[in-house]
Amino acid sequence: MLTIGSHMSIADGIAGAAQNAVEMEANTMQIFTRNPRGSGYRACSEKERERFDAIRRENGFGPVLAHAPYTMNLASARESTWEFACMVIREDVARMDALGIENLVFHPGSHTGIGVCAGIENIIRGLDQGITGRERITVLLETMSGKGTEIGASFEELKAIRDGVSHPERVGICLDTCHVFSAGYDIVHDLEGVLEEFDRVLGLPLLRAIHLNDSLAPFGSHKDRHAVIGEGQIGMEALLGVLEHPRLKNLPFYLETPLDDGGHKREIRMIRQQLGEADPVSGA
Repeated sequence: MLTIGSHMSIADGIAGAAQNAVEMEANTMQIFTRNPRGSGYRACSEKERERFDAIRRENGFGPVLAHAPYTMNLASARESTWEFACMVIREDVARMDALGIENLVFHPGSHTGIGVCAGIENIIRGLDQGITGRERITVLLETMSGKGTEIGASFEELKAIRDGVSHPERVGICLDTCHVFSAGYDIVHDLEGVLEEFDRVLGLPLLRAIHLNDSLAPFGSHKDRHAVIGEGQIGMEALLGVLEHPRLKNLPFYLETPLDDGGHKREIRMIRQQLGEADPVSGA
């Protein structure tokens, strides 16, 4: 059975988000760890955590993915920006681990002019503040499109980050289909070759999650513009190829397409139908 969900609002709390995911016929979800454009977050009570656990258990949820805020830039040379990012990674690794969330993904960051190597060193130093090696959660580096001074558009850059941290065993990769396509990895015409390259540089066992997004921008454009599944430059056939690939199909997939909950419910149902699956709730 496909493990698929979408990014969910936590306005009603994390248990409310999980219940909403169930009603969308999803069996996993992605949430923000805190305000994606700020720094605040809502504390989770023990009662809410227990309800969250129960919903996941009773509905056969796959791994849940937490996403760090966009304001976090561990690659920055500006001390205040870097210190904020370090605070976020310290707090959010601990908070999400305490909730039993399996994976925490973040955008590696933008070096803003100091160069890729210096930016990567900053990311490594920041991750070493947040990852102790004692947690259960895995921190995922997201593949990026490479706009501006963004780090993480190549598998080699992600490898350099992981190789440099003190606890690489707690660091994995989240592949975003829109981002890699925009970065110049041709998942439309040569998915097998892209996966071979990933395996050669990083190792496919490090791939823990997939952001399933179509792309408004063309191949190799280095633009991060998500599209609804089947309505972008990647297209339905290629994305179904990702979903059905023997080395990917058992991973959890997370939609970040520009739709509301009702749209994502239709998208999830459509994907399951394309794959010949019944939905996990009704069996229809």
